[in-house]
Amino acid sequence: MKHYAGKAVFSAAIGHALDGLDLMILSFALSGIIATFGVDNTTAGSLTSITLAGAFLGGLIFGTLADKLGRIKVLTYSVIFFGVFTLCSAAAPNFELMAIFRFLAGLGIGAEFGLGMAIASEVSSPENRAKATSAVGLGFQVGVLVASLASAPIIAAFGWRGLFVVGFVPAIVAIIIRAFVPEPPIYEQHKASGKKHGNLASLFNSPTRIKYSIIIIILCTVQNAGYFGIMTWLPKYLNGELGLSLTSTGMWTAVTVIGMMIGISVFGWLADKAGRRPAFWTFQIGAAAMIVIYSQLTDPTALLFGGFFMGMFANGMIGGYGTLIAELFPTEIRGTAQTALYNAGRFIGGASAPVVIPIIAAGHGFGFAIGCVACIYIVAFIVMFFLPEKKGSNLE
Repeated sequence: MKHYAGKAVFSAAIGHALDGLDLMILSFALSGIIATFGVDNTTAGSLTSITLAGAFLGGLIFGTLADKLGRIKVLTYSVIFFGVFTLCSAAAPNFELMAIFRFLAGLGIGAEFGLGMAIASEVSSPENRAKATSAVGLGFQVGVLVASLASAPIIAAFGWRGLFVVGFVPAIVAIIIRAFVPEPPIYEQHKASGKKHGNLASLFNSPTRIKYSIIIIILCTVQNAGYFGIMTWLPKYLNGELGLSLTSTGMWTAVTVIGMMIGISVFGWLADKAGRRPAFWTFQIGAAAMIVIYSQLTDPTALLFGGFFMGMFANGMIGGYGTLIAELFPTEIRGTAQTALYNAGRFIGGASAPVVIPIIAAGHGFGFAIGCVACIYIVAFIVMFFLPEKKGSNLE
């Protein structure tokens, strides 16, 4: 079981790495897309929103299918879907078709986080559950880190379109790996029991589930507004407003991502050791403080260290959402809950922040706009009081 759990978590992490790689590639491609298609910052930023709209719909579709057909099987279908339309994005002749391809690629992305988290939580022991889901979250940042380091040389050699061609390669790897990973035993037991699989309505069929679903959506909205608001425009902020070169911007962004990776690892350990709520509260306070501090920095060295700690706190919590959702919802609707609730928050927060930030920046600068993101973590801090602490509990 331990060997199988390792393979299953690794498979889920590879899939989530595709998610991170794709979205960060889009961030680095924005300047080229603006120049090629002659659109403004706000219009270009809407591509992130369009991708996340596709992910929201994809999460609803693939999550329900995963509860019915199996986690691993549906994840593999979603990667194939993602890969095809990522390649199409590389060949888009105009902005309108680019937007359509990004939406369709987003459909495939919608399954990667939620089903990866469902798998990791179902194969891990209660005392290691947050560490397992954090490992999946770590996969996302590996994809982001690869994109941060590779984007500048790929753009120099092949232009922004080359980024989307390269982004297709890991999809093939993910499909091959998943061919050797069976379904989680707890899911197989559920399937053999003959119980009816869940649907979207099941997430809201009692006062308790309504409360849990709304709180998780709020938490995921804050997480994604913070993450996408910062990471979508961080390269352009460093390059355009602070004057760093594209190569330097990649390095500064990479340091921020390394901070995120360390934060995710620390969060998983803390959540299993001290509890879910203490871990979230610690990181939410840290995120708010570091975003405000970072927005005031202009010295390159200070930006390097500040970005590390901002990344550590702002995205360290990502694996925790998989654990929270897994412990609040039973096996028959876990796939639906993981994909639908997380992607609802990702769409609301992740789709709005990349558009709102350049609007604020137009009047006050990107530094001020990024600093405003700190306010939303106070909301997340408050709603955590309304969730039960389920550290060490068995899954239903």
